[in-house]
Amino acid sequence: MTVLIITKSDDNESIEFVANAIKRKGGSSFRFDTDRFPTELRLIAEYGPSEEKLRLISEAGELDLRDVTAIWHRRLRIGGGIPPTLDPQLRNASIGEAIATVKGIVASLKAFRMDPEPNIRRADNKQLQLQVANELGLETPRTLITNDADAVRSFARSCEGGIVTKMLSSFAVYEDGRERVVFTNPVTLEDLDDLSGLKLCPMTFQERIPKALELRVTVVGDRVFAAAIDSQASRAAQHDWRKDGVALLEAWSRYELPAEVEAGLLRLMNHFMLNYGAVDLILTPEGRYVFLEINPVGEFFWLESCPGLPISAAIADVLLGKAFRRE
Repeated sequence: MTVLIITKSDDNESIEFVANAIKRKGGSSFRFDTDRFPTELRLIAEYGPSEEKLRLISEAGELDLRDVTAIWHRRLRIGGGIPPTLDPQLRNASIGEAIATVKGIVASLKAFRMDPEPNIRRADNKQLQLQVANELGLETPRTLITNDADAVRSFARSCEGGIVTKMLSSFAVYEDGRERVVFTNPVTLEDLDDLSGLKLCPMTFQERIPKALELRVTVVGDRVFAAAIDSQASRAAQHDWRKDGVALLEAWSRYELPAEVEAGLLRLMNHFMLNYGAVDLILTPEGRYVFLEINPVGEFFWLESCPGLPISAAIADVLLGKAFRRE
């Protein structure tokens, strides 16, 4: 059994975790760093009535893509190595052709996918997530997505506990070469006075949910791994644990979800036909579990060491066909 890991060269240690787990379980894996195609890696696809050749060649060796039994869709940055100094029109054309080449070859492989790219794209829609989660019986925060300032002020007045704002997309700004991610932030009265920026960019607003714990729930196949963090113990992390994520790495602990919450999350996975998903929940002081979002390719690597959740082994089992799959 051969697993093709589709990723990028600067991905984190999760790749090594899963590759080692695949090896321990009797399979093999081949890493495809998509940012290194076409500048460093070679793809060969030859189709005909009597013969078909599909090969991926890197310094690690040559893989006959027809031998691939499973694909782990991890990260994409196709054409990332094409020089930025190239004429913009030519560079855009080169990247476009590289994307078409990779996606076309991958689509032609007769292999299990974790997960199919159309499923990932659909599940990544935050508005759809909230709608479906509500329909499946999961509690969600009241949410407003708009570029209308009056709507925001009216929404804020109706949320007695205050509101927070966040982005629908992964968003960062760069200052002096440093990445500054836009996290979840509280909305102040001063912010409500000047909402002119909404004319340039719509925003997402949610009622502020009191937190006893924040939960990261990783679902792999039909297995559910839950971990909890007391984000309120850190002033920097009170509105978004990621703001103090490095300092809190060793503060995560295993957590057992109520059966009805776990069942609701599995229904969500079934709806989107996902075999992998990283879910963010809030546990309120009153004991309510509030669903925030699911990331179909979310991170899990830090949870392997603390609190020691065997997520990579579970991923390997699904990829090797040793565990439940949604197909």
